[in-house]
Formats: sequence, C-alpha cells, structure tokens
Amino acid sequence: MKGIWEVFWRFLLLGCTSFGGPAAHLGYFQKTFVEEKKWIEQDAYSRLIALSQFLPGPGSSQVGFALGLRRAGIGGGIAAFIGFTLPSFLILYVLSVYGSNAQSDLMGGVIHGLKLLAVVVVADATLNMQRSFCKESSSLLIAVLTAVALLIAPGIWVQIGVLLIAAIAGILLHKGKTQPVAHQVKTAKIPLLIFLALFLILPPLSSFSNWVELFSDFYQAGSLVFGGGHVVLPLLQQTVGDSVTSDQFILGYAAAQAVPGPMFTMATFLGAEMMQDLPLLAAFVATLAVFLPCFLLVLGLQGSWESMATQPKVAGAVWGINAAVVGLLLSALYQPVFISSVASGLDMALVITGFFVLRIYKPPILLLVTSFAALGCLSLIDLGL
Repeated sequence: MKGIWEVFWRFLLLGCTSFGGPAAHLGYFQKTFVEEKKWIEQDAYSRLIALSQFLPGPGSSQVGFALGLRRAGIGGGIAAFIGFTLPSFLILYVLSVYGSNAQSDLMGGVIHGLKLLAVVVVADATLNMQRSFCKESSSLLIAVLTAVALLIAPGIWVQIGVLLIAAIAGILLHKGKTQPVAHQVKTAKIPLLIFLALFLILPPLSSFSNWVELFSDFYQAGSLVFGGGHVVLPLLQQTVGDSVTSDQFILGYAAAQAVPGPMFTMATFLGAEMMQDLPLLAAFVATLAVFLPCFLLVLGLQGSWESMATQPKVAGAVWGINAAVVGLLLSALYQPVFISSVASGLDMALVITGFFVLRIYKPPILLLVTSFAALGCLSLIDLGL
C-alpha cells in the first residue's frame, strides 16, 4: 500500500505542474523516474515509449500508467492515472460548471512561466534522448529526417508513416543480438478481450440509454485515435460535437491546452457540458471512457512487449523507433511547445537561462516549477500584459 501512495503523490505533483503536452510529459517522466528516482532504466523506459507510439490513446498517460504498473502493480497503475489526471479533471470540471467569468492575471502569469519551463524540459529531454538513442550516424539521420518531415508536413498520418519507416530501417540497419530476459511474460488476454468486447458491443447498446451512449462515444474516440491529445479533438467533434455548441467545444479545446496534464481530459469538460443535470458523474464517465481503451491495451501487451523487445528484429525496430522519437521530440519542441510559449526576447532569455541551470546544476523539479511560475508573473508585469 505504501508503494501505491508513493506512486500517487509523485504523479499528483506532476499532474499539477506538467504543462506542455505529451512531449513535455515524457521529459518530466524521464527526469523524475529515470534520472532522479531511478524507478526504471533508460532502455526499459524507451521500450515503453516505443509501445505507446503504436497504441491508440494518450501516449504520456500510457507511459505513466505503465510506470505505475511496474512500480506497484495494478494498484500503482491506477494510482498513477488518478494522480496525473486529477488536477486537469478538476480544473476542466469547474470551468464547465462555473464558467470563466474573470481571468486572473496572476494565474495567467503562472501558466506563462510554466509554459516556458516546458520549453526547457523538452529541450533537455530531447538532448538526453539524443545521447541515449542516436549514438550512430544512421540513428541520428533517422531522427533528423523525422523532425524535418514533421516540421514540413505535420499530421497524424505523417507521424505514423515516419514511425513505420523508422521501424523498417531499424530492422534493416541495426544488428542487434538476442538478449536474455529475467522472466517471460505472456500476453494478458483478458484485458484485450475486454477492450474488443466493449468496442464491438457498446455502439449497438447506445440507443437504450444516454449514459451508455455517452460512454460509448468517448470509448470509441479513445480506441481509434493515434497520435495523442491534439488528434482526439477532431474525432470528438465528429462524435459528440452535435451535443455541445461550437463555443463550448472551442472553450474546452483551449482549456485542455492551457491546463497541466493530459489533453484527453477535454472529455471531462465535454461530458459535464453534455449532461448538465448530473455534470460530475458525466464528467467522470466521459473521462474514464476515453482513457480506458489505452489502459486495457497496455495491460494486455506490456508483458509480451518486454519479452519481444529483446529479439533481434524487434530490437532493431525499437532502435529505429527510438531514433524517430528523438525527431518527434525535436519537432514538438518547436510546434507546439516553443511557438506557443516564447513570445519575446525576455521569454527566450528565461528559457536559455533555465536550460543552463538545469543542465549544469540539476536543481529539483519543484524548485524549477516555483521559480518559473514566479518569473512568468514578473515577465508579464514587465511586458505590461
């Protein structure tokens, strides 16, 4: 039980401070759980990232769930999900129910500072992963080409395409050797069967209850979306857009980008808007439904993935994917992290200074968070915003 509480509090802190989207979240996870707490080795962490790239749903939440699962079993996985998701769930629920009649300048400054911190964290994560995953010129080339492709033509199909190409290139170029594993774990069939059963059974049952329809719509969205938070938005608009006004949908989209934690908690806002007689229950049902598919898939595949990833061809594919992930982080460092955060020379100066301090002095993440929150407020005052 102690391990579960430890997982919960660690992820709750990250859920309160992790601005910047999935790329920044992976950076925060690496710094906290790989470098500082040493809950997982870099190679195992990279395999979790590679697995998340092939599964639908929110990549950073999948990795967080898997980290909690490895640390404290299924209870740890649930604790990691609740801790990381709870802050954004509460913020978006309150926004839906009570609206946003006034915008706090102080809160705007805090968010601005934490967005600048996200630039620092993603840049640091990109450099760390480059050193870990791109030791050969061929892997560095894969990373560069991935970044170039996504910067020129951003989009989910381009992302899926470059990951597939990187996997094929890894199989052809990387000469891996079979590595022994401490234990062999078979694929867990029950979570996969539950995932498939819900996917097939829920739509026909939607006509019997508004609550079943609500759960089904968000479950289908979570099952079909590859590429993370931003990609779920068009599908949600197609499935539930008729149930809310355009203004409500846009407000939820903007809020989901501004709050810490996973963007999939936009489901919280939409659920509360769709069932205004019982908004808290609706927000909970929608949030659970949109996250559930990816967690069932992680439960079903994580053990067998760990075993498969030690085989030469699979290891080669992972090698190529990891190199491509460096490119994904590099492209994400520019869009959306940098261009949505850095608006002035002062902002850039704070980013450069923060990056230097992080690389040289390696301060605790909480000190960085509080410092950038304060600096964000001061920068907005200085800019007259």
